[in-house]
Amino acid sequence: MLTFSYTGSAQTTYIQHFSTKNGLPSNNCYYTLQDSKGYIWIATDAGVSRFDGKVFENFSIDDGLPDNQIIQLKEDKSGKIWFLALNGQLSYFFNGKIYNENNDKLLRLLKFNAVVVSFLEDSKGRIWFGTNKNVLVMWNGKTITKYISADSEHQYTSTFVHEDKLGKIWAFSNQCVRIFDNKTFTIVSHGTLPISYKTILNLPDKSLGYLDKNGLNVRVGSDQRLSLKLDSALLNNDPGFFLVDSNKDLWLSNSSGVYCIEPSGKTTQYLKNIPSSQVIKDAKNNMWFTTNSGIYMLPQKDERLYIINKTNGLNTDMVKSVVKDNNNNLWLGLDEGSMNILDLKTYGVNRKIQLPDKKRYNVIKQLVYDTLQQTMYFASDYGLGRVKNIHSKQNIEYLKETNNSMFVVKSFALKNNHTLALALSSGVFVLSDQLNRFEFTSLNFKQGVDLFNNRAYRVFYDRGQNLWFSNINGLSEYSKGALYNYHGEHPLLTKRINDIQELNDGTIVLATDGYGLVFLKNKKVTSVITQKDGLADNICKRLYVKDNYIWIITNNGINRIASNKKPLSVESFEYTNAMLADDVNGMFIDDHYAYFATNNGLIYFDYHGASNKHESPKVLISSIISNKTKLGLNYATHTLAPSSNNITFTYSAIDFQNKSITYRYRLKADANWTETRSRRLEFSSLEPGDYTFELSAKSNNSNWSTPTRANFSLKRHFWQTIWFMAALFLFAGFAFYKVAVVVTRIQKNKEQQQLLLKNKILMLEQRALQAMMNPHFVFNVMNSIQHYINTKDTNSANKILTGFAKLIRKNLEICTKSFISLDEEVEYLELYLSLEKKRFGEKFKYHIKLGRDIDKEETLIPSMILQPYIENAIWHGLMPKEDGGNLNICIDLKDEDHLLIQIIDDGVGIDNSLKNKKGHHVSKGMNLTKERINLLNQVEPYPILLKIKQSGDSGTHVSILIPLNH
Repeated sequence: MLTFSYTGSAQTTYIQHFSTKNGLPSNNCYYTLQDSKGYIWIATDAGVSRFDGKVFENFSIDDGLPDNQIIQLKEDKSGKIWFLALNGQLSYFFNGKIYNENNDKLLRLLKFNAVVVSFLEDSKGRIWFGTNKNVLVMWNGKTITKYISADSEHQYTSTFVHEDKLGKIWAFSNQCVRIFDNKTFTIVSHGTLPISYKTILNLPDKSLGYLDKNGLNVRVGSDQRLSLKLDSALLNNDPGFFLVDSNKDLWLSNSSGVYCIEPSGKTTQYLKNIPSSQVIKDAKNNMWFTTNSGIYMLPQKDERLYIINKTNGLNTDMVKSVVKDNNNNLWLGLDEGSMNILDLKTYGVNRKIQLPDKKRYNVIKQLVYDTLQQTMYFASDYGLGRVKNIHSKQNIEYLKETNNSMFVVKSFALKNNHTLALALSSGVFVLSDQLNRFEFTSLNFKQGVDLFNNRAYRVFYDRGQNLWFSNINGLSEYSKGALYNYHGEHPLLTKRINDIQELNDGTIVLATDGYGLVFLKNKKVTSVITQKDGLADNICKRLYVKDNYIWIITNNGINRIASNKKPLSVESFEYTNAMLADDVNGMFIDDHYAYFATNNGLIYFDYHGASNKHESPKVLISSIISNKTKLGLNYATHTLAPSSNNITFTYSAIDFQNKSITYRYRLKADANWTETRSRRLEFSSLEPGDYTFELSAKSNNSNWSTPTRANFSLKRHFWQTIWFMAALFLFAGFAFYKVAVVVTRIQKNKEQQQLLLKNKILMLEQRALQAMMNPHFVFNVMNSIQHYINTKDTNSANKILTGFAKLIRKNLEICTKSFISLDEEVEYLELYLSLEKKRFGEKFKYHIKLGRDIDKEETLIPSMILQPYIENAIWHGLMPKEDGGNLNICIDLKDEDHLLIQIIDDGVGIDNSLKNKKGHHVSKGMNLTKERINLLNQVEPYPILLKIKQSGDSGTHVSILIPLNH
């Protein structure tokens, strides 16, 4: 909220106003105090607030106050902030915590059943409390002493305590004056008496100031004198707490506002008709006013802003442009087609010009003064005109387009030879004879000579009378009949340019729309200034060159750059941010004052008076919270439990000048700094160890402040301690030893078990050898031999005997091997099947099919694993059929790691065979082979998979999948 106070008839002083809208708990404020750290404390009827310039931190009964209505605030020498409550109970704030009679037993003594109205800590550390009843209390930190008067005409009601230069204690009331002899008080003679306990003040030089019915009195010991005579109207209007500053100016608050009365008697009123109860001055010489509508801050004299607006006589608050003529008058371009002329001697409006066409000339956005012709040119969005003979008989002319075509003016510029350049929405037009002919025809211009197409934004003539302009393509220069486009020189020169100015050395300065300032010399970009260099914003709207300084209006404040200093550095008038951060339309810089056209009026300040001391902001840690527990701020180091590894810091920089504050922090002295604009930092899941939280701050104009530090240490969990790690290491070593022993034992047992299994496999192989030499087979072969002998077919008998002998010999060769090559297995099967073929003739047919990719010599399979299944297929599958059948043996690769063997017959089928079988005969060879496979699967890493099934109504399919990793 913007608030202004009259300091004269033609101007007002800007006073910053803070209310509930800004964070105060209530607008009804009683008392204001600046503590030793720099915080502003405000006592209200809804609690207490602590203000750092940005945020109000509020405290109420929920935080420990004994009463929400606090009427005064005082600070003692130890830094405690005392709260004097309306209900009479005392409390204080210290190191982030409020103490009351519930958590401080000493405060239980300070219960007077009266409201404390005055407070003094003397040189001996004793605290004196004056109350609104007939009791004065002295507290030495351990015990209290009460002073009560039985004299009804000389009581202690609303007593104010003073300590003079000699250390003597005086008690003043509106009834009498007393002096203390270290035991009791004695009434002494006096002159006049203060109006109330509010109108008496302990001055810095140990003298006493007070207001009586005549004015300001100063008392030194027993001597008193009237220092300043005051108007009785001021003293009879409910005067509040007052102040005498170092200049001997008296600041008085009363029901009509605040008055500054100089020793000469000159009186300035602030906050007219706003009841005020107190005035204080802070450490930066800013004045603070306490009222029932919030608090107000009047900046120190060198940083005050002044405003002229509708209240001071302007047609409107909307000031769009400003320029100065040669008669020390400021011309203001306003809205609604009006211009006002200010006399800078009185700051009064001495003339007003109202244009008849308010619609076309609604906003006078640019003013240019032609000194030679004493003519003021003005432009709106849709028209341009001039006021001739401004100091005599004024004559207003309007620029016409002869065909009455509409033209939209972006900006205009004058050349010394009276040439007028226009930046229009359709292009740049140059009117060479505008003095004699103030009109133009858009069709008569020649492209590249006096017309440059494309939407234009800004035109500017440098000292050499060369025309510079910016349009949608970027920057161009028209010099001596030649056009030079800068579009390809630098990417920034293709961007939108809002303003163009020239420095004394011929450097062209460009205000870009989002890219900062660009400096151009000899057709080269020499420098670029952005926010990183200190600009308030990269959107630069207007420029003004005064002497060796460049003034810049940005979207977020104003800046100034000294062009004659290298490197270029940006200066920020941050105390103006409250009024000049946005809505600034134009500016004019005079010898001492900077004037700004804003939507709130014409704002100006004395830039020569502005302080060049760029002090670093004072940064303070306001709270430290660990796992929702608030830690004290006065501890050298906080030692925290391992589980308290989440810690939050809130902090602020004391700043009442609207500065842009940047913070930086780190947790270790050797760590890099991290910058932030946040006022709160949370660190979670911190590792155990020692930390030092360092915090520093800076403004745009200052260096980094001296870091504020907070030390804390996170304990280790018991399992992170050295003794625990040593014990764990020993235990782990012992456990590893025990596990190693057990694993070794298990491994040995496993090896022994595998050895036993292999031995058992060998035994089973021998048993399989014997089982496979089927007695029926031998018997049938012998019968065949006998048949051939009886029929005297000795040739056939000899062939069978020879094949049988080969089969017996082959069995003896492979029975000693656990694995044989596929080539050997096929040879054995061919020998066996050929004998079976001779026995059964055409009733039995067989076929062995091998895959092409199989290496028969290198591929190994368990020995004698197929013969039992082949024999079973012949005898139990094919032979029961009257017409016999076929047997197919297919051997192929399943994949690169497995061999698939399939034994397929078209016999009766295994399921049918089992149903028709009489008795409980079991194929000994097949059972032994299954057992061999189970044993092999326990010993070998990859299993052999066996599957036997009937193929539909008849026939049997045996599938054996053998891994090839042997």
